[in-house]
Amino acid sequence: MDPLAAIRETFFQECEEQLSELESGLLAMEGGDTDPETINAVFRAVHSIKGGAGAFQLEALIRFAHVFETALDEMRSGRLAATSDVLKTMLRAADVLADLVRAAHSGSEAEHPLAASLADELKAMSGAAADDDDGGEEDWGDFEFKPMAAAMDLPADDVGAAAANGFVVKFKPRTDLYHKANEAALLLRELARLGDTTVELHAHDVPPLHEIDPEAAYLAWTITIHGDADEMAVREVFEWVDGDCELEITPLGGRDGAAESDGGLDVAALLARVQGDAPAADEPPAETNTVDVASLIAKLEPIAEAPVVVPLTPAPAQEAAAEAPAAPGQVRKTEAGATIRVDLDRVDRLIDLVGELVINQAVLAQRVMEAGLARASAVAMGLDELEQLTREIQDSVMAIRAQPVKSVFQRMPRLVREVAAMTGKPVRLVTEGEGTEVDKTVIERLADPLTHMIRNAIDHGLESPDKRAAAGKPAEGVVKLAAFHRSGRIVIEVSDDGAGINRERVKGIAIEKGLISAEASLSDEEIDNLIFMPGFSTAAEVSDISGRGVGMDVVRRSIQALGGRINIASRPGKGSTFTMSLPLTLAVLDGMVVSVNNQTLVAPITAIVETLQPKAEDVHSLGGHARVISIRGGFVPLIDIGMALGYRRDPLPATQGVALLIEGEGGSRAALLVDAIQGQRQVVIKSLEANYRQVPGVAAATILGDGRVALILDIDTIVTVSRGDMRKAS
Repeated sequence: MDPLAAIRETFFQECEEQLSELESGLLAMEGGDTDPETINAVFRAVHSIKGGAGAFQLEALIRFAHVFETALDEMRSGRLAATSDVLKTMLRAADVLADLVRAAHSGSEAEHPLAASLADELKAMSGAAADDDDGGEEDWGDFEFKPMAAAMDLPADDVGAAAANGFVVKFKPRTDLYHKANEAALLLRELARLGDTTVELHAHDVPPLHEIDPEAAYLAWTITIHGDADEMAVREVFEWVDGDCELEITPLGGRDGAAESDGGLDVAALLARVQGDAPAADEPPAETNTVDVASLIAKLEPIAEAPVVVPLTPAPAQEAAAEAPAAPGQVRKTEAGATIRVDLDRVDRLIDLVGELVINQAVLAQRVMEAGLARASAVAMGLDELEQLTREIQDSVMAIRAQPVKSVFQRMPRLVREVAAMTGKPVRLVTEGEGTEVDKTVIERLADPLTHMIRNAIDHGLESPDKRAAAGKPAEGVVKLAAFHRSGRIVIEVSDDGAGINRERVKGIAIEKGLISAEASLSDEEIDNLIFMPGFSTAAEVSDISGRGVGMDVVRRSIQALGGRINIASRPGKGSTFTMSLPLTLAVLDGMVVSVNNQTLVAPITAIVETLQPKAEDVHSLGGHARVISIRGGFVPLIDIGMALGYRRDPLPATQGVALLIEGEGGSRAALLVDAIQGQRQVVIKSLEANYRQVPGVAAATILGDGRVALILDIDTIVTVSRGDMRKAS
């Protein structure tokens, strides 16, 4: 990849992080956070985006970010109050800024339809604050200043200073400059465009290599610029790194027409210093090596490309720190772990290879078992160690892909603001569990279902302000988005404090649309689940939000495609809660391998509560093939997996099989009857739908140690279908 393209891509990745921090800070301020550091963090986010955009000449982004930054600066200085209206405007500005960043990333140059109007609002806020501060000076409007030449008698010294055109710039980056994806070389190139330029590199602060902090900044430069550029043009180069560097700009005449040497090092001396071969204190200092920008960059590039050998022996100070025990009652502080950016394709390839490793390990285990080797043999013991090591490698690799759901949750506040504005309903979004981690693949596919559910909660779940007031509720509705781990899965809940599901109306619409018959007898749960049927909608008219019968059925299909399930809990007048339960990863699962009519199947072990051998007196028939089993004083459906999947026509006698007691979402239980249990193992998930087609009752497939393909059961679908058959039988 072209180095500049790589830097550009890194800039946009950093922008996403800055936008996230911007929105989080504004939402915190809207919630009452008055910490000055929160305001500063918001300001720095916009400032960093603007600065990076300047390096790539993203004019539309620069213009809007500048206006936004000015308004935030007024707020930071206390001249603009962080009122509710001001923060709402800034939240909308944050949305526009995010759109401009993504448009620039995609290469689009189209103007944002809201950028101009929002910029005017921000300018008005900043202008009002400035007027109040200056005591009400006269408004000059659009007065345009035009420079004019004037003849003046200047002292001889002043004439000499004015004649020496140019500046001396002393520039030393701080660590934050690099943390924000800024690059000193780009600044030097910008300065070179202002006139003839020479550069001195100062590397006095560079320590020996084994003492170097890779995230610190050690180099500094003195740049001499000859030409007609004014001081404002020079300062504009550094405008977007203001505060992240030490900067001194002096007219060239003030330095007797030449830049004073500050003890610069040549490249050879720099290499000697970082390799630990710095000259002794009594040796004369190296002569200043003054080069132009192009030559400097050319000389630095071979250094960057040269291999560097890092000594493994720690520095004496580090050894002392490592050996020194922590004081009683104190916890030794550790540095924050370093992070790297890795192409996702490489991680996916690594996960695929680990999956193949798991399969090969299972094959070896199968071969050892078939060979009849004793468990205490050296081969069998070595295989056990290999299995443990494979499991640790797999867990570690999967942890690399694990990411907090925060990246998805942070997209929702903007959606809430937009839908609230369209419906005229004041809404507050509450989020919990943003740090809950799940596989990146799952996160990427959560955005669409959550979008549909949030829109549905606001449009259909929450009442209008008038109706809420009549019901004794606050005018502002609340939508809650929560994530947490439960039973080896991730659970995401979307709830609202609205009116709940009007079951009578839902059933009436379903009958009207021909989705169910008028004579159908449905439970509350079944009526609630009608909203997931294709074509179902309770909207009175089609709008930009709903009414086309497309939405919740898409949600259910999306969740099922992820190997998950969704259910509803609703209370009239109190609100509704939609609960999604998803696997933590789409790559592997712990399963129980079972036999059904000479077929090998895998049941996800997270859903299994216990296994038991049914007794004849505990099994009761409900007519036809429907049966229930008594377990500790209660009855649960007994589902013959062989009949549910069509492997046999006649049910297996319960006493000849093994029952797997499973528990679904909401605490519902059922018993799955299988012929036998082969064992428990970790299996690699292979998509059946992608390689064949969707099969009811089957979630995916896997490859066993003997090379055969085994199907992974979709337990929720099997239970749902069987319960429907059981109600018909009863």
